[in-house]
Amino acid sequence: MAEPAADGLPVAVDAMGGDRAPGEVVAGAQQAVHELGIPVVLVGDPARLGDVGGLPVLAASEVIAMDEDPAQGVRRKKDSSLVRAAEAVRDGRALAMVSAGNTGAAMASALLRMGRLPGVVRPAIATPIPRAAGVPSILLDAGANAECSAAMLVQFAQMGAAYASARYRLDDPAVALLSIGEEKSKGTPTVKEAHALLTELPGIRFIGNVEGRDLLRGVADVVVTDGFTGNVALKALEGSLRFFMDTLLAVFDVDDATKAAAEVLLPHLLPVAARFDPDATGGAMLLGVDGVCVISHGSSSARAITSAIEVAHDLATAGLVRQLARAVRPA
Repeated sequence: MAEPAADGLPVAVDAMGGDRAPGEVVAGAQQAVHELGIPVVLVGDPARLGDVGGLPVLAASEVIAMDEDPAQGVRRKKDSSLVRAAEAVRDGRALAMVSAGNTGAAMASALLRMGRLPGVVRPAIATPIPRAAGVPSILLDAGANAECSAAMLVQFAQMGAAYASARYRLDDPAVALLSIGEEKSKGTPTVKEAHALLTELPGIRFIGNVEGRDLLRGVADVVVTDGFTGNVALKALEGSLRFFMDTLLAVFDVDDATKAAAEVLLPHLLPVAARFDPDATGGAMLLGVDGVCVISHGSSSARAITSAIEVAHDLATAGLVRQLARAVRPA
């Protein structure tokens, strides 16, 4: 288990990954350095990065495209920015890695170059879900594993609880399973088996099943599911929130009366909307690999990249990898 000393080590940022790379990625990295004091090394093709403002660059001549097959891309493109960023963490030259590029390739690069933590069956993607009040809850798996065993769901619960404690300073996070009903008899055979295992598992405050309607209510601090269900739930939430905001703004623009109402309501609504701004969350975390890997949204802005760098730096310096390793260690 590699956990490098934090002193002076940079966060490796995949400067070529994402819909708005490299411009927004470089700008976000510069903000992290100048506004937060976090050292950064950009990973990418120096000829394509433009003016990096004096930031160090780790040269990588290849790029794994957003629509490229993740496994093939990582195997074929050994000099890609994603692979080189993961290797920098593995070799102790970087504290953590951040990418807004191909999610599957980011996961594969981290897994193949950093390796799994001892005892981990499969890594999982942990994504913050905003709540109306307080810190976000954590949804995992959000897309790494389409099919999961009950044992994998139990490990996700262990890693999710450790992650919630490390990131949001929660002493005893409440953990729940995502299902089609609150009763323990509801759900697939895998969910029901996981429910029985989690009920008997020491060290986890398991509160039972929650339903999709509970995700934004913040009933649990950690919500566990398979990657297929988790990704569908996440995208459904994103689409619903976008639809609601677009509808609300359209209503505010109907006539003079609604425009006047908007002037009164918007100062109260904007702080609520800010809680659901994906650029402020810092991206998702790949749990279960031997290093810190933060995966940002493909359309990440400079602000989102800065947030991701801050999260990656804070989790690495807080010893997240060590905490995850303890969480999944057999009793």
